[in-house]
Amino acid sequence: MAMNGFYSSMAHGLDALHRSPHACLSAPFLQQAAALLRSLHSQLLHLVQRLHLPPGERWLDEYMDETSRLWDACQLARAGASALDAYCAAAARVAPAIHGWLYAAAAAPHVQRAISAPRRHAAGLQQDNRALADARLDPATLLLDDRSPLEFKLNAFNGFRGVLYALRNASSFLLIVLISGTVTCLPDLLTCCAPGAGAHHQHLRTPSGYVASMARLRQRVAQEVDSILSTAPGNGDRHSGSAGIMMYEFRQARAAIDSLKQDFDRVVAMGYCNPDEIGDSLAQRAEIINGWVGMLRSGAESLIVELDDFFDEIVEGRKMLSDLCSHR
Repeated sequence: MAMNGFYSSMAHGLDALHRSPHACLSAPFLQQAAALLRSLHSQLLHLVQRLHLPPGERWLDEYMDETSRLWDACQLARAGASALDAYCAAAARVAPAIHGWLYAAAAAPHVQRAISAPRRHAAGLQQDNRALADARLDPATLLLDDRSPLEFKLNAFNGFRGVLYALRNASSFLLIVLISGTVTCLPDLLTCCAPGAGAHHQHLRTPSGYVASMARLRQRVAQEVDSILSTAPGNGDRHSGSAGIMMYEFRQARAAIDSLKQDFDRVVAMGYCNPDEIGDSLAQRAEIINGWVGMLRSGAESLIVELDDFFDEIVEGRKMLSDLCSHR
């Protein structure tokens, strides 16, 4: 049965993301999550063509509503990823400033300004992103749907509604991951793993193996995010949203720059001026920052490409199904 294949494929994709060797909420992990969104949407379109759904009925409206939700949330994630480019540009100036100070007698204040610039930019970016999320995101649209089959006829339209239900629940969590990685952390949604989630699926006449796959993925993400939030300095209330952008490379770049600032300020305060004594250490630290910034920029750009391709596919899918209904 075609729907069995869809559910199995969904479970496989969720399991693959759960087993991902990449750090949770790293750029490659986020790109894999976006790729899974694309894959599930593409499979849904192929499934629709095999179900021979009646034209002009509610199923098309429900598909249009779901893709509108996907579009809006992915646009928010894309905006967050795009905004990282300016931060990368500021952070990329740190290493040249350090090398200039060590080997070309550049003034220490120039280096301090170069180090302070990305730190100020990061703080401003976090604040702007929270405002952006407040303005453009309704967290209620990302909640998992726990209605029972009695309230929600999941077997309607030859089982299509059940498939859409499953897709919505999986995509909701993937969208939460994307937005938390690129825009601002949604801790209440990321770390909320209801043990009873998916319990209603035992009543359906459709496979529910993907529910277990979804639970494992949610548990992995929740545990890692909870660990980050509980150990991050200065977060205070872990549910306040102060954690900001959770992308791993961004957090690593920020931490490396903060650490470099502390050591550089100490070096300047103590009056060290011999490059042979401190040059290797500071130069090495600067190159580490360069590495994180390079991975952050490359990862954000790759995620943007993935999301742009997804937008194209949503447009094509909506047109295809509209044409399909009009010609039946």
